[in-house]
Amino acid sequence: MKLTLRVWRQKNADADGTMSTYEVDGISPDMSFLEMLDTLNEELILKGEDPVAFDHDCREGICGACSLVINGDAHGPERTTTCQLHMRSFQDGDTIDIEPWRASAFPVIKDLVVDRSAFDRIIQAGGYITAPTGSAPEAHATPVPKPDADFAFEHAECIGCGACVAACPNGAAMLFTSAKVNHLNVLPQGAPERETRVLDMVAQMDEEGFGGCTLAGECATACPKGIPLMSITSMNKEWLRATRKAAKR
Repeated sequence: MKLTLRVWRQKNADADGTMSTYEVDGISPDMSFLEMLDTLNEELILKGEDPVAFDHDCREGICGACSLVINGDAHGPERTTTCQLHMRSFQDGDTIDIEPWRASAFPVIKDLVVDRSAFDRIIQAGGYITAPTGSAPEAHATPVPKPDADFAFEHAECIGCGACVAACPNGAAMLFTSAKVNHLNVLPQGAPERETRVLDMVAQMDEEGFGGCTLAGECATACPKGIPLMSITSMNKEWLRATRKAAKR
């Protein structure tokens, strides 16, 4: 396959960025999207040019590091992570636009790499439990109803990639935050921090400068792990519950 790539290049956070055009040839349809970028970078290095900086880690669709907007879609045309997107999803001769996540809370570090530490700070605000640590408890020592376990597992699948933010027209982080809140709030181990967790994490989310949620639904459509839009509704209920309880104290 021969492709035309239009890639966002930005030297650092303070520099102005621009789209640069590159031609790549000999791309196999079986390559992953990141392998295709590796091929581009090998060619750039051989020419003595600066390779394109992009995030990646496990390349197994688990870590969420591979954050790219491809032809206007977070992670590209398939509902998967960029590392699991294969070049068979494109046609010979295609022009592909490759950009970083676009959100004020995710400033560009270089080229396609953005700073997603805002997510880390949201988790630090309440995404934990204070149950005593030590040896692992017996698996069935704390009974959890099947619907609650399924609900928790569904939200625990969030890998924090940020596709929800990138796809949202407002740059909101509600789907990510709701996944982290709902994952713990429904389990017995998370009960002691149930009220403070949702209040603190939502407050931190707002402090980070993410946009407001208008339930456009683009976040759930782009999520590679299928976190449902109803997750936001569940978190809103938790937030109202916690707010009313705090007001009565």
